[in-house]
Amino acid sequence: MTDFLWVEKYRPQTIDNVILPQSLKQTFTEIVAGGELPNMLFSGSAGVGKTTVAKALCNQLDIDCMVINGSEEGNIDTLRGKIKQFASTVSLSGGYKVCILDEADYLNPQSTQPALRGFIEAFSDNCRFILTCNFKNRIIEPLHSRCSVYDFTIPNTEKPAIASGVFKNVCSILDRESISYDKKVIVELVQRYFPDCRRIINELQRYSVSGTIDAGILVNMSDENIKSLVSMLKGKEFKQMRSWVANNIDSEPAALFRRVYDSLTDFVVPQSIPQAVLILADYQYKNAFVADHELNTVACMTELMANVEFK
Repeated sequence: MTDFLWVEKYRPQTIDNVILPQSLKQTFTEIVAGGELPNMLFSGSAGVGKTTVAKALCNQLDIDCMVINGSEEGNIDTLRGKIKQFASTVSLSGGYKVCILDEADYLNPQSTQPALRGFIEAFSDNCRFILTCNFKNRIIEPLHSRCSVYDFTIPNTEKPAIASGVFKNVCSILDRESISYDKKVIVELVQRYFPDCRRIINELQRYSVSGTIDAGILVNMSDENIKSLVSMLKGKEFKQMRSWVANNIDSEPAALFRRVYDSLTDFVVPQSIPQAVLILADYQYKNAFVADHELNTVACMTELMANVEFK
């Protein structure tokens, strides 16, 4: 079933095939050449290749690895059970193992993260740890000091080259899947979601079911769609706004908040813009933790509706 998902089917298996800033690619290439993995902490925004690099390193060095998602299995019992059992046993290949802790910033900083600190030291002869996170400030300092920290932020000078690489990669995927496409649409989609490569590939797979990809995939987050939302907010049309959110919740809420933020000067009177910014920032932050994204988005729009003066 995993091969059905393009993000897994076409996940790069080697560092050479991962689209990365040059300095990072060189560093990881040297690690592969040296044959030894340190404990590592990868930080950066979603979809930039942190987990892919971790898996590629293990694949190229032929190391047994286990992946644990910190947002789903981040409790202390998982650490004591699943991780301890894996880290304390000898690899069948005779070398050390690697435990990849995905989304480690969701591990409890009061219990799980401090316990992990001890695990890294206790099993240092038998197991290495690779932690990935979106927000490295949520990882406690003792874990920072026990890991080599790698920031996956793309320098502005390299963004055009990286985006071009992403474009070529997704076009190759579409060609291999025999999907017809408009290159201009792919360029716009890459620009919209870059640097989140995972999101770009998922969006393409989602809209590829018809066998062709055209401008229709860009409608959901178009300027006209945002204008209709703002019109509802201005007119205090709660029912229509709620329906709009329900129909557009498949778009990433954080991206929606950003789109509204980018449109503030066009739709909001100047003296209300600071209040709107504070509201959007608050709900974008909450978006990382809430169970119901639709409810959180409707709450944000309701607060904008009640507290912001529109043109």
